[in-house]
Amino acid sequence: MEILEAVLILLSLVLISNVASHYIKAIPVSLIQVAFGVIIAILFDFKIELDTTWFLLLFIAPLLFNDGKDFPKKELWELRGPIFENAIWLVFITTILGGFFVNWLVPTMPLGVCFALIAILSPTDPVAVQSISKRVNLPKNILHLVSGESLINDASGLIAFKYASAAVVTGYFSISKAAGDFVYMALMGFIIGVVLMGLLIALQNLLHSVNFNDAIFSVVLQVLTPFVIYVVAEDFLHASGVIAVVTAGILEHTSEHRVASQTPEISLLAERTWDIIIYCLNGVVFLILGIELPVAMESVIKSNKYGTLESFGYAFAIWLVILIIRTVWIIGYQSFSYYVTKKETKKPKFSVALLAGLSGVRGAITMAGVLSVPTVIANGSPFPDRSLMLFIAASVILISLIAATITLPLIAPGQTLETRASSMENEEPEEDEDDIQPEYVDFDVASLYMLNSAIANLENSKSEDNQRAIFDIITEYQFKIRKLQKKFHDKPEFTRDVNAILALRRTALNGYRNSLNDLYTQKLIGKDAFWITSRRLNQEEYRLAQISGEQQSWHTMPHFNWFSRIFRAIKIWQWNEVESRSTKSDLRLIQKVCSQSAIKHLKEFLRRDDINEQDFSAQTVQFIMVYYEHQIQQAKSYEDTEQEEAIYEHQMVDLKMQALESQRKAIDLLVDNNHISPITRLKLRQNVNYEETILLNDYKKENE
Repeated sequence: MEILEAVLILLSLVLISNVASHYIKAIPVSLIQVAFGVIIAILFDFKIELDTTWFLLLFIAPLLFNDGKDFPKKELWELRGPIFENAIWLVFITTILGGFFVNWLVPTMPLGVCFALIAILSPTDPVAVQSISKRVNLPKNILHLVSGESLINDASGLIAFKYASAAVVTGYFSISKAAGDFVYMALMGFIIGVVLMGLLIALQNLLHSVNFNDAIFSVVLQVLTPFVIYVVAEDFLHASGVIAVVTAGILEHTSEHRVASQTPEISLLAERTWDIIIYCLNGVVFLILGIELPVAMESVIKSNKYGTLESFGYAFAIWLVILIIRTVWIIGYQSFSYYVTKKETKKPKFSVALLAGLSGVRGAITMAGVLSVPTVIANGSPFPDRSLMLFIAASVILISLIAATITLPLIAPGQTLETRASSMENEEPEEDEDDIQPEYVDFDVASLYMLNSAIANLENSKSEDNQRAIFDIITEYQFKIRKLQKKFHDKPEFTRDVNAILALRRTALNGYRNSLNDLYTQKLIGKDAFWITSRRLNQEEYRLAQISGEQQSWHTMPHFNWFSRIFRAIKIWQWNEVESRSTKSDLRLIQKVCSQSAIKHLKEFLRRDDINEQDFSAQTVQFIMVYYEHQIQQAKSYEDTEQEEAIYEHQMVDLKMQALESQRKAIDLLVDNNHISPITRLKLRQNVNYEETILLNDYKKENE
């Protein structure tokens, strides 16, 4: 299959799987993506030629760099001992003990193959670890231990796998050479990561010193960093690219000599860019894993040498032994640290060790490694038990993912993160148990208060000159309010005022449209002016329908009138100066006459017998009346449409900035009165800052 088609299919499945995970909360998105991969591989014969070299470069290098960059500095230093012990010694101990166990379990499998199989199963997968941990309230020390371990143990596992496989292929193995190569690859990988990351930081500082502060350039350079470092380490110096990119990521995070040009704009842009990259890569990794599972299992299922159930039994036994080795190692390390070295302050617990053991799931790195096993050895004979090796590796990956998904929520302390999301905002660090926590309002309620504060501020700022801009901005805010109110199931106390405003605005628009139709029927205006005004009214009615939550038919939606828009574009191209002046004159007439009709309809509506005028805010009625009166006065003194539009655009920007500032003051008031938690405060401020950034960027683009 063409590479472009494959990429588009994989990215589409990433999006679909994340939508599915929103509704299927019991299953982590990683397992859903694996299932999707299996389905398209079986039903559509979808295949990807997985090569370990490009897989590690394209997926693992940026993922590990990002994980190292985001790893908490304090926790990394505090857990440096357990992390390196697990990442190096545990991998080799698991390889040796597990290798002998597999050889005992499957006597026909050569010992070298057994060691190679366990070596590639030993390292935990950082992507899989993060996917599982998001669903479970794991203790922070366990989460940081497993995450930190997974950053480094890929190198030790891959090196052990490389030499075990080479021993099978060549029939020769030297432990001294293997140990020496491991020390060289690890140490050189570390040095390369430090040196290249330091050089890249120095390069950016040099560019900053000559006033080269291009944000896009800086972000692209950051994205390319892990790929460059990995290639230099692996291809030029034959060191561990995995350790190099992890070291670079950690150095970028902890370095005191950061890039001097790292402005807030660059930081925010880089963070969001990495979010998108990691989102896509994580999903594609698990999809590829699912696609490769049938390939790995196919040979055993079709052959008669090993039965499928028998092979699956081997895989389960191997996974169980690896889990036991891992759990015993962790509890042994904790006991040694507590009773002997006194470095550990908490007594060792079997439940904690079991959690850490189950959290060490296997993933795409194991799959990529085992698929790289050659089909023949040096003398031309087939690689011994290659099909069984692939089957067991694929089965262990599935078992570890499923076991962690099922068991961790049952034995982890507390609730899953999804069920704790709302309660986390009410938690305060290290308070006495007898302290009474304040009753915080949630994010949506605080947002409603902010939006209403912004509307009140805008209404107090209205004048004859800015009526139109304020009217349009308040409409936008009412749309946001309505969306929030729907989360409260349309409670009457939240929707009464908005419904009243909607009724008044619809009445005014109906009067406006009736008068427009009369003018066109009586041939007092031309077709172009009628089309322009009708389109604007369609837009206004569509916005009101969005606010109320009503469904609109496709032909009334202004952005669906494609044929009309094309016709209009052609017509504008053909306009001459006489037609332009005539249309402008018609638009002034429409604005004056139709605004008068809108006011008349409002007054008639409020005088109806079935309408209680007390149900409508006098301030709202006055606001709408004044708006249309201002439109009448503006039409009488109409001079330059382009100048009026420019003034309107400037007013929109200034008033929106003013509204955002009033929202910030509303947040401060909520904080001062202890109505919102610190987490909610940060989220609200972040949203306001995002809106301000978008507003300024749009204004900048329009005026460049």
